[in-house]
Amino acid sequence: MKFHLEFRHLRTIKAIHDTGGLARAAEVLNITQSALSHQVKGIEDQAGVELFARRSKPLRLSAAGLRLLRLAERILPEIDALEDEFSGLRSGRAGRLHIAIECHACFEWLFPVLEEFRRAWPDVDVDIRPGLAFGALPALVREEVDLVVSSDPEDLPAVSFVPLFDYAPVFVAAAKHPLAAKPFVVAEDFRGETLITYPVDRARLDVFTELLTPAKVEPAAVRQVELTAVILMLVASGRGVAVLPDWVVREVRYSSDYVTRPLTEGGVVKRLYAAVRDEDRTRPFMAHVLKLAQDAHRKLVRPAG
Repeated sequence: MKFHLEFRHLRTIKAIHDTGGLARAAEVLNITQSALSHQVKGIEDQAGVELFARRSKPLRLSAAGLRLLRLAERILPEIDALEDEFSGLRSGRAGRLHIAIECHACFEWLFPVLEEFRRAWPDVDVDIRPGLAFGALPALVREEVDLVVSSDPEDLPAVSFVPLFDYAPVFVAAAKHPLAAKPFVVAEDFRGETLITYPVDRARLDVFTELLTPAKVEPAAVRQVELTAVILMLVASGRGVAVLPDWVVREVRYSSDYVTRPLTEGGVVKRLYAAVRDEDRTRPFMAHVLKLAQDAHRKLVRPAG
């Protein structure tokens, strides 16, 4: 005969062990002593072994009972934790927020947002998945991630692109660079320059999508660099020029080593979005992180001091 062990059996064994008797254990379990005795007998009949030394006072577990107790002490805390987690999910206190980023420079403002979010929602599992950068939206549809930061909205079923903020890609050069004398730059200005960019595909870089590719202009060279600080260091030393979002160059505007200029006479304005599944958009923690992200740009670009 098979031994059909249930969670209530484990709770029963542990309660009797902890209280030292059937009467007190029955009170803890909120059942009658008769029902508890019947349950114990049923477990023993199934297992084919005695679980208690009947003549001992207080009631003590047998060797077989101790084996079952060790199992209860290992499994019941995990079950209780799972119940708490499910309760948090139902109430909206807990959940998962895995983020994929299609915008390399977005780390500059996203980390402060997530730090503030973490303090408000400690039970939400937060992670950033930069490795999904070029398959981020399909991963969102497959529920592998929960939010995608992107400047390129698409028409996807059951996915909303929530506007976060507008930003301006700006030209950055050393203060002594010849182009620093111009009030703005155009595509032709890049033809003889080394352009320093993040190591991402051109289709993800504003300088190409908004300026160079439509004008069919190719820079003299393209140098890819991972870190913003290194890009700025190379620009300051005259090794090339760059185009970065305005939130990245906030401090550059107050440095005598650099100049920033608009792209084209009228400037270029882009909009950043958070792509989320429709079913998740109104979840309390998702609504909060979206609000924090919408406020982030204002904090980053306001004048220092």
